[in-house]
Amino acid sequence: MRWKSGFVFALMLGGADPAVAQESAPQTLEQLAPEIDALFATYQADAHIPGMVYGVVKDGKLAHVKGVGVQNLDDKSAITADSRFRIASMTKAFTALAILKLRDDGKLRLDDLAEDHIPEMKGWVYPTKDSPRIRVRDLLHHVGGLVTDDPWGDRQQVLPQADFTKMIAAGVPFSRAPQTAHEYSNYGYALLGRIIANASGMAYADYIRQAILTPLGMTSSGFDVTKTPKALYARGYRWENERWSPEPEMIDGAFNAMGGLQVSANDYAKWVAFLLSAWPARNDADTGPVKRATVREMAQGLNFVTVANRIGASGATACKQAAAYAMGWRVAQDCDLGLTLAHGGGYPGYGSHVMLMPDHGVGIFALSNRTYAGPSAPAWDSAVAMDKAGLLPERRITTSPAVWEMFNRVRAAYAEGNLNRFQGGLAMNFLLDRSAENWAAEFARLKAAVGGCYEHEKLTPTGALSANFRLICERGQLDGQLLLAPTEPITLQALRFRVVAP
Repeated sequence: MRWKSGFVFALMLGGADPAVAQESAPQTLEQLAPEIDALFATYQADAHIPGMVYGVVKDGKLAHVKGVGVQNLDDKSAITADSRFRIASMTKAFTALAILKLRDDGKLRLDDLAEDHIPEMKGWVYPTKDSPRIRVRDLLHHVGGLVTDDPWGDRQQVLPQADFTKMIAAGVPFSRAPQTAHEYSNYGYALLGRIIANASGMAYADYIRQAILTPLGMTSSGFDVTKTPKALYARGYRWENERWSPEPEMIDGAFNAMGGLQVSANDYAKWVAFLLSAWPARNDADTGPVKRATVREMAQGLNFVTVANRIGASGATACKQAAAYAMGWRVAQDCDLGLTLAHGGGYPGYGSHVMLMPDHGVGIFALSNRTYAGPSAPAWDSAVAMDKAGLLPERRITTSPAVWEMFNRVRAAYAEGNLNRFQGGLAMNFLLDRSAENWAAEFARLKAAVGGCYEHEKLTPTGALSANFRLICERGQLDGQLLLAPTEPITLQALRFRVVAP
């Protein structure tokens, strides 16, 4: 488990001051809401955003949502949870999940060559003779060797499909050999949109609507902004020369798969809730439009891992993140927040951000109507505030019967000072790694340090075959780890103890 504070540690040892415990009791989201609202209000003012809406999804529902500012500068209509915004590159997660669904349905494989689904790519000249040809998987992870293309790609939204076909047939100048490094490519995700169309037999936007939007009840979402009711349309602006200017209203075109989706906060919350519902793995029936296991697959980052600061005010002092690009998501392990999936959206007239914390069942998103004003900092700062307020309880792994059985044997072995209780319960490596005589001497050494151990704290499983534990002893504590072997019947392959300093 992740120790969140000295207070939690003290509680587990039974030594917390009741007054401190009362002050540190978890807040409710309603109590924390003014702090979250202040973070977004400050960002809106500093970034010169006409209007913005943001939401917190928790326990499968939109638990907090607020619109601030205006939809457009002409009639000053207020932003609401039904106002519709282009979400730019946050569209990529929909594209990635659509590819995975088509894979599940047997329409394609991730290791297919992209040119098998887009014949116009077959004439491409690769940068070196030993360059691998681009796979579908490479496009998902941005490792196709294509040059990063912000902001060029943003302006391709309106490109007609026929012109895109000609563009593909003309080939590309490669930035590097495929599969050698991560380089963000809107063009690559536009190619995925074409693959979706060709593999499904319908237009990309139609497939996304049929396969994802409609099943999730996202009836206000789509790609054709020209059909948006004026009363709900958040007009996009840019801020330059100390004033706002309207951006062109871009119609649906060939690059829609990389950034063309329009949503409301109420609709987008359904998407976030659906994604979060994929964790943890469990035996419940799969009722979503895509399997839970497939959703979790989106979090598998490719092995071009980077070390990065956390976004937001705490980034400079927080633990570094190990981050990678997965499938439509930037995935990172955060020492406070656990697994995080995040993505921004920057687009002419719009900026957005979403971050998910699957370990806690919480997601935070924000949509704005100013060019490239992605509210990432207040989203992450809100997550940190929720963590400090005790609003991110961990989804604990259930301790398996096998781990419980072995833990009870460990306690008995310690009490008796030998391994006799493990008859038939030790993996073949155990006594090769350390003899029974040596273990008896180790038990004696530990008892000399802390005495007998008659109680224990709750086990912290790290999987179905491993756990951390703490024994409460006469003169201190023992921390331990046990690891079972990958064979039937279950046996113990490793056991470790560490004396905890008083």
